[in-house]
Amino acid sequence: MDDKGSVGKISVSSDSVSTLNSEDFVLVSRLGDETPSSTNNGSDDEKTGLKVISEEGVSFKIVGNGSEQQLQKELEDVLMEPSLADARPGALVGAGDLGLPPTTASLVAPGTDPLSAPPHKVAMLLPVQTAQESELNERSYRGDESSSDGSPGSPIPDDDSVVFSQLTYLGCASVNAPRSEVEALRMMSILRGQCQLPLDVTLSVPGVSEGTVRLLDPNNSTEIANYPIYKILFCVRGHDGMPESDCFAFTESHYNAEIFRIHVFRCQIQEAVSRILYSFATAFRRSAKKAALACQQSAPLTPDSDLFIFTVSLEIKEDDGKGTFSAVAKDKDKQSFKLRAGMDKKIVIYVQQTSNKELAIERCFGLLLSPGKNVKNSDMHLLDLESMGKSSDGKSYIITGSWTPSTPQFQAVNEETPKDKFMYMTTAVDLVITEVEEPVRFLLETRVRVCSPNDRLFWPFSKRSHTETFYLKLRHMERKERKSPSSDTLYEVVSLESETEREKRKTTASPGILPGGPGSMVPSPPEDDEEEDNDEPLLSGSGDVSKECAEKILETWGDLLSKWHMNLCVRPRQLPALVRSGIPEALRGEVWQLLSGCHNNDHQVEEYRTLITKESPQDSAITRDINRTFPAHDYFKDTGGDGQDSLYKICKAYSVYDEEIGYCQGQSFLAAVLLLHMPEEQAFSVLVKIMFDYGLRDLFKQNFEDLHCKFFQLERLMQEYIPDLYNHFLNVGLEAHMYASQWFLTLFTAKFPLYMVFHIIDLLLCEGISVIFNVALALLKTSKDDLIQTDFEGALKFFRVPVPKRYRSEENAKKLMELACSMKISQKKLKKFEKEYHTIREQQEQQEAPIERYERENRRLQEANMRLEQENDDLAHELVSSKIALRKDLDNICSQLSERLEKQQAANRGELEKIRAKVEGCDKCSNLFNKEGRVRAAVSAAPPGGGEETDEEKEDLKNQLREMELELAQTKLQLVEAECKIQDLEHHLGLALNEVQAAKKTWFNRTLSSIKTVTGTQGKETT
Repeated sequence: MDDKGSVGKISVSSDSVSTLNSEDFVLVSRLGDETPSSTNNGSDDEKTGLKVISEEGVSFKIVGNGSEQQLQKELEDVLMEPSLADARPGALVGAGDLGLPPTTASLVAPGTDPLSAPPHKVAMLLPVQTAQESELNERSYRGDESSSDGSPGSPIPDDDSVVFSQLTYLGCASVNAPRSEVEALRMMSILRGQCQLPLDVTLSVPGVSEGTVRLLDPNNSTEIANYPIYKILFCVRGHDGMPESDCFAFTESHYNAEIFRIHVFRCQIQEAVSRILYSFATAFRRSAKKAALACQQSAPLTPDSDLFIFTVSLEIKEDDGKGTFSAVAKDKDKQSFKLRAGMDKKIVIYVQQTSNKELAIERCFGLLLSPGKNVKNSDMHLLDLESMGKSSDGKSYIITGSWTPSTPQFQAVNEETPKDKFMYMTTAVDLVITEVEEPVRFLLETRVRVCSPNDRLFWPFSKRSHTETFYLKLRHMERKERKSPSSDTLYEVVSLESETEREKRKTTASPGILPGGPGSMVPSPPEDDEEEDNDEPLLSGSGDVSKECAEKILETWGDLLSKWHMNLCVRPRQLPALVRSGIPEALRGEVWQLLSGCHNNDHQVEEYRTLITKESPQDSAITRDINRTFPAHDYFKDTGGDGQDSLYKICKAYSVYDEEIGYCQGQSFLAAVLLLHMPEEQAFSVLVKIMFDYGLRDLFKQNFEDLHCKFFQLERLMQEYIPDLYNHFLNVGLEAHMYASQWFLTLFTAKFPLYMVFHIIDLLLCEGISVIFNVALALLKTSKDDLIQTDFEGALKFFRVPVPKRYRSEENAKKLMELACSMKISQKKLKKFEKEYHTIREQQEQQEAPIERYERENRRLQEANMRLEQENDDLAHELVSSKIALRKDLDNICSQLSERLEKQQAANRGELEKIRAKVEGCDKCSNLFNKEGRVRAAVSAAPPGGGEETDEEKEDLKNQLREMELELAQTKLQLVEAECKIQDLEHHLGLALNEVQAAKKTWFNRTLSSIKTVTGTQGKETT
């Protein structure tokens, strides 16, 4: 790790600092337990909650279908893939406002010791130190280590860790929302203001996700406390301009994630906060295995410090006719981009440095394109640059340019190529690097195939970019050699070589090595469909599904869809026959929504957008499963990518939507299949339909009672259709739940190739969940000859490895689905087998001892009681909250009415005073009123000639008096209305309290108490 380069990167880019402020970094996978063991391979899920499916305490109870442990072990295998675990030992998810908790398995690989390598630590102070200061600090730190080796309190250093000094530990506190930035900042402010005895510490942050954050005594480097990286949930820093801007904090799970604590630190050097959070981000992202592998690979390629390695990726985007540009697909077999003639295109180049000190890319001053390969510089044509700059994570430099195919220079790549032919295209990008004297040109040669512009454009979830590795060798220039002694240039280019050129040179230089064909010029990624026989199971999400389809089939489907849209309530007659042949991949998204009845689901789309904002109680299980879902598929393999983010949202939304079942293991595979064909809102709607309307959720209810019934039905169908295989399974003791649990719970989506999976979902949505029996019987029938020759262990292994791999071939998968569709399994027969199963269950229950039956029933009722009590508590909490809100509203209404009444009374008094003053000031009027302001009974005499004037004044006074009386009446009326509202609110409050009291005295409590009484009485009689 080049610390100076990293610090420079942070200090220059404010985006990376702000990103660290807003994102929570969460470790999502490990390889073992907290205590590594070489004998514990892949058993982490047994310790982290795989005993239950919905995390609501649902346990397995198997009657007549094997033991509980066997079904648990089979269900674990849905997500436990050893090859995947080895390949992805640790990852970082930046979830923004979505907190993803960590798993509880270990990152230390079995049989390895992360502390066996020689320690290497870098003492770090900001501002950036010079090379001499860094060397002195490192020497002094190693001297401290060597002097303290014998002390028992000396910490064991992590590999590649970074040490920060001049820190103050302000303390820790418990938090309820460990991934809430608001709560973290609030606790940071409280601890910073209330800390009376701060502790000076040194913080050691590991460079890999398997390491441990350590607090050290700055005087003698003795370890004070340590926190494994996998337990740290969230990192945050104080906002700029606030008193907490020099502070940072992290939250960690304590005592098996039952308690969450936040630890707050203050930096004497404020700039160090960004560097510390960058170190945490590095620790979350990096794995020791990957780091060691990268070192092993790069060691022979970097004999000196002047070799810089870059990866450059090319992506081509095409106008999709909707105002946007979509990435074009890449043929996996021929490694060629599939372009359409006459369509406007964009070229996107991603440049990322992967080794040595980071070089700063200043700008791109040229993006060039030319048909053919090995082209001259003069034949390259400049494209219009649209944008350039760093990616949001700061890792890559992205250049985008527009390409108009109608330009005469590009005519060769705008004409259709024969079906089995392809051509080459060369792309070049010229970059200005601050530290390099001259521009650097990266040249990419790739295959392309131009097809008709009438070909339909589909979502390219299987898209692949063309990536090439370049080795740039630089020579450090002396100051006198530079054009300007004050310039930033440090290097001159010695050579630039691509990985392809290296391989070609090695092949040419080594006569013993057979030269490759023309395809050897293009680097090929590892194939997913390699045919070698090994014991590794097929990764979920394997296999490509071609979107090409015969025009006649598309026309048939087009006519059918046109008729169907006229009357969506009735399915066309020819629909089942067409579905049995398979829905064209291009139309699957639309047809699946029509088959499931989700064509008009605006209300559910709005509900989905609300659900994803809520917290899920099964967040940890969802996070743990996301990385293991379709790891072989490009759309889902990137941690924190769009695919995993959408998949997380769907699983989380369903867990909140269906509180009874919640998130079920294996559910993510079905959601992933839907996401490959439609946006996440529609995918959620179809998932809800499959779970509820197609009966998938029933398999998880009532201790998996319906699932065991399905196992019984499958065995009875085997007895009828494949009796010899059924008898063989009876002899070896192999039961249906041992191999078929994944088939039913995941609808074959977990282990089988995508071509076969998509066809099964076609049939499921058209004909119902009973299709699973057809596919299962077809699988067993085609594998019968192999299975009969196996024993118990061999059969289980055969189901796990060879069976899914057999259908990587599209031809084999088609034959299997044809056989499945040809098998006629009547619903009447399935109903008959279901009745047999329930009859056997009743007989088994009757044979049970009464006490055992009552105890089981008692446990079930207790679980239901606990759930109802929880609901009661929630209702009580909601009632109290409503009561407080009503009281606040009532107080506000009363205060407003009182203020209005007082203001009105004061205004009336003022008016009366004015009238009284006018009356008293008038000689004529003063004789008409007494001192209280009332009209006198009789007037002795009136002045001559003033009768008319007196009458007018009296009339005016009477009118004013009427108006005042009217205003007073209105004020009193408003007061009465307010009192009525208060009475209504108090009445509603009383009714709510009565309902809560009545809920506590339900029939359930009376039934439970009576059962307890009966159980206690029988227990006494038995004793």
